[in-house]
Amino acid sequence: MRKTEVPQDAALFDGQKEVCYAIDESGRYVLAESAGWEPANLANIQAWEAIEAEVSAIRARVAAGELSPLAWHMARRQMDARLLAGYVGLFAWQVRRHMKPGPFNRLSPVRVQRYATLFKITPEALKACPGPEQPVPPGPGDAR
Repeated sequence: MRKTEVPQDAALFDGQKEVCYAIDESGRYVLAESAGWEPANLANIQAWEAIEAEVSAIRARVAAGELSPLAWHMARRQMDARLLAGYVGLFAWQVRRHMKPGPFNRLSPVRVQRYATLFKITPEALKACPGPEQPVPPGPGDAR
């Protein structure tokens, strides 16, 4: 697309621009700023709604005692066991085990601190999962 045709639809970027490639007047590819594109905006909104539904479902499972709060913190940051394991220096099976309430409650303070440090929260916050009526404070590195 031509640089003059780059879409400028309102987007999820809160005033920030995304960079895309476009063709300038001489036919060369150049970087162009875009405020967004309606089809991409709709896809992003639907993706965030799906993520929020998944996080809410995991929050309900934590409240029901099926999962540990670690599962909620992982889902909130869109992490799976393998990714988290790589960051904290454990095996994925160990992280999956810690997603169960019993093993999570028996974690050593050192391991709890390792998880908390990664998520940039306190150990007490790691052991908690806000209820649906409580607002979730944005964590460092949250996508939105």
